[in-house]
Amino acid sequence: MRGSVNRPPTPDADEEPHKEPTLQEIINIKLIESGEKEKLMELLRERLVECGWRDEMKALCRAYARKKGRNNVTVDDLIHIITPKGRATVPDSVKAELLQRIRAFLTSAAL
Repeated sequence: MRGSVNRPPTPDADEEPHKEPTLQEIINIKLIESGEKEKLMELLRERLVECGWRDEMKALCRAYARKKGRNNVTVDDLIHIITPKGRATVPDSVKAELLQRIRAFLTSAAL
């Protein structure tokens, strides 16, 4: 069974029925149910395009593919190589804006 990008897999009834969800899991569920997670993802996409981050990542992928040979590169290779660089180069202003929006959501949702 494939897991969804937006939601963790539904636990089986047999698996630890007494386990309480963590705060992180509760917040994630609330974000998904309200539709706020999709709004935040769209905002993130827009901001990363605006600041040139997306183009920078695309250029890194192309450079890696040229270096290794186009037929010798898999998506998994790119993810393994580019993800750490990508996470490290997200602008602080974008992170701060997302954090502010998440905090506002949590305040309004009274979590």
